[in-house]
Amino acid sequence: MKQLINARILSQENLPSPAAIQNEIPHTKKSLATVLNGRATLEDILDRKDARRFIVVGPCSIHDPVAALDYARRLKELAEEVSDALVLVMRVYFEKPRTTVGWKGLINDPDRDDSFNMVKGIRLARNLLRDISEMGLPIGTEALDPMMPQYLGDLVSWNAIGARTTESQTHREMASGLSTPVGLKNGTDGSLTVAINAMQSARTPHAFLGIDADGLSSVIRTAGNPHAHLILRGGHSPNYGAESVAQAEAMLTKVDLPASIVIDCSHGNSNKDHKRQVGVLQDVVKQIRDGNRSLVGMMLESNIVEGAQKIQADLSKLVYGQSVTDACIGWEDTVSAIREAAAVLRDTVNR
Repeated sequence: MKQLINARILSQENLPSPAAIQNEIPHTKKSLATVLNGRATLEDILDRKDARRFIVVGPCSIHDPVAALDYARRLKELAEEVSDALVLVMRVYFEKPRTTVGWKGLINDPDRDDSFNMVKGIRLARNLLRDISEMGLPIGTEALDPMMPQYLGDLVSWNAIGARTTESQTHREMASGLSTPVGLKNGTDGSLTVAINAMQSARTPHAFLGIDADGLSSVIRTAGNPHAHLILRGGHSPNYGAESVAQAEAMLTKVDLPASIVIDCSHGNSNKDHKRQVGVLQDVVKQIRDGNRSLVGMMLESNIVEGAQKIQADLSKLVYGQSVTDACIGWEDTVSAIREAAAVLRDTVNR
């Protein structure tokens, strides 16, 4: 039997159940209110009941929980300042899909040394989500591993399905059962068809295999996600401009999907130059000011310190508050860009 089953598996380690982790690291009254209010607000924006726009902003990925909390405190102050025009959602990404290989994120390898202590990673992630929610900041993340929403999903207000996984049936089914609004990105080549097909699938009921709160294999039946929406992240060329947005609107309308579009200011839309994100944001805000109603949100990759660095053996040499994956704009540029966007969009809220 060993020759037939797990022939290439070196070892297996049992995880605590989602229920056990939730009981160990429970909600507080404040964190619960933050998540529920965050979800309701984002749904109202998508349903056009709230005239504000939202920005999902934060590090490309979380590798240092201390720096992440530092960033969250700063963002909370900024969120309160611009709350009349914008809803700020902190980007808290723990899982990184890789084109080939590389560090897969805090959950997969929290010690950044290929030790893959995933039990530690799940606990670190849940503690951080609870602490940020306790501050009153809603959280957005990428739903990558189909098991993780059972462990962490109750602390999240918005999810994204990434460009590499939007075409995956597993992720479309998962999106249909997420308790949050979910954005689906266009393919890495810029194709919109994949994401629009994914939206149709995510908004439809499904039945698939998964785990329950006790960690038992289960048949999961979903109702479909009515707040699935499109994220334009560029591809071989940017697709944030008015012409590209109009094309996306037409494609959505043709298949009777709501024209609710989020612009990812990074990735293909910035030609992978983090400094260009600010210019992309300015262009999107101008489109909204000029009357566009389909653009409901934006995404920014931002950190305390601009740029990016490589993970090295001596972790003490890492620059505090700087990304170890994609390069980000720094905090000062983040503040000025969001303040400028809020100043432009205040008039649109009161139209």
